[in-house]
Amino acid sequence: MTDFFVHPQGLNESANVGADTRIWAFTHVLPGARLGRECNICDHVFIENDVVIGDRVTVKCGVQLWDGLRVGDDVFIGPNVTLTNDPLPRSKRHLQIHPNTVLESGCSIGANATILPGLTIGRGAMIGAGAVVTQSVPAHAIVVGNPARITGYMGTDTKAERRDAVRREPSSTAPSTDNTVSTNTDTGVRGVTLHHLPCHGDMRGDLVVAEAQREIPFAIQRQFLIFNVPSPQVRGEHAHRHCHQFLIAVHGSLSVVVDDGKRRAEFRLTDRETGLHLAPLTWAVQYRYSPDAVLLVLASHSYDAADYIRDYDEFLRLVRDQNHGCP
Repeated sequence: MTDFFVHPQGLNESANVGADTRIWAFTHVLPGARLGRECNICDHVFIENDVVIGDRVTVKCGVQLWDGLRVGDDVFIGPNVTLTNDPLPRSKRHLQIHPNTVLESGCSIGANATILPGLTIGRGAMIGAGAVVTQSVPAHAIVVGNPARITGYMGTDTKAERRDAVRREPSSTAPSTDNTVSTNTDTGVRGVTLHHLPCHGDMRGDLVVAEAQREIPFAIQRQFLIFNVPSPQVRGEHAHRHCHQFLIAVHGSLSVVVDDGKRRAEFRLTDRETGLHLAPLTWAVQYRYSPDAVLLVLASHSYDAADYIRDYDEFLRLVRDQNHGCP
């Protein structure tokens, strides 16, 4: 007696199927496959041996899951999604080891999308219908098109009033009628503040002031510029253990997504008078660079590779540990 359901016209050869999983008609599951609890595997699905599927996964009709696929919990795979596992396929030639394609927990793959082999689709990402994904996708990113490009991030507040709040809701107790006083605004994301830098202008031109430990809320140990970024590319995708950063678009514009492990927001940096302060344990991504964008980054620490957190799951663990008072 099994605790999962197989339709009379379905074929399940695996002994590793979780409780309350449903396998529907004309679906074939090979012996080595592993399926978690409460999955819904719809009609006309084929699942090979070296496939691992987490809990509460939905696989819609017309999907083939090939060797090397790893699927996290709560993933949605839409109708007729194509998941590949051989970058250079030839008839009658078979790989000894297939590259792992990873669909991390909570991501969704839209109908008719194609995922090339060996990629990782990040936690909570959203792949648009018909997208052709040729590169790994960051956590929570929204990608569409052929080739797929990032167009936004799930769960971010991108309203104009939120991005420009620093101009209208200064936290300074001294009201200002010009641009000569530095003000800052809490963004609602822990450790992230927007700063309106003082600007002095006359007939000779404009001068924007940013002094360390005044407008910049830390001592500066390092600075660097990012420019000539092709518009589809994404920068950042990491957090820091100890380093503070302060971002200013000194030319052009770009978008910055910030994430404290619970809340996420997106800001468009468009002028030299606006800076974004990122405290340690803030996950940040920069994208949608204009062709002429130049990003100035001021940092509180010298470069230290060990200070970088490049895995989003590790970042979430560190945030949880900090919130629970762990060292």
